[in-house]
Amino acid sequence: MPKTVADVMSRNPIVVRTETPLNEAIKILAERHFSGLPVVDDSGQLVGIISETDLMWQETGVTPPAYITFLDSVIYLKNPATYERDLHKALGQTVGEVMSKNPITISLEKTVTEAAKLMHERKIHRLPVLDSESQVIGILTRSDVIRAMAASQD
Repeated sequence: MPKTVADVMSRNPIVVRTETPLNEAIKILAERHFSGLPVVDDSGQLVGIISETDLMWQETGVTPPAYITFLDSVIYLKNPATYERDLHKALGQTVGEVMSKNPITISLEKTVTEAAKLMHERKIHRLPVLDSESQVIGILTRSDVIRAMAASQD
């Protein structure tokens, strides 16, 4: 019988809230050797993910989009809205200002194979596991999938 997400996920994951100060989230990630954390609202509903990638903007900053002027008009060579989003992340002070919204999730009953395929196709490192009320009850990481593969070899 194939293993399910429920069989291999980490239960009761550490979560942060949108109003959590960014330096607190950074400390949790560093001390626990995590690459990301689920972000929940006051009712415990998942609203985003804060990951190492989101935090890179804090250190690297952003470059304004290239543009040209033509007949007193400014023509951006890249979408200026992308620059504004990245700038907001670089200057953010709370998790909610920096997190990635609309994270990809998975449910308990899905197989590890389905989860692995989703993670591979979407190039993601972790999947929050939600119950029927959209509450975060676990997290599945690439490491969890690899451990499940190793256990099936025995």
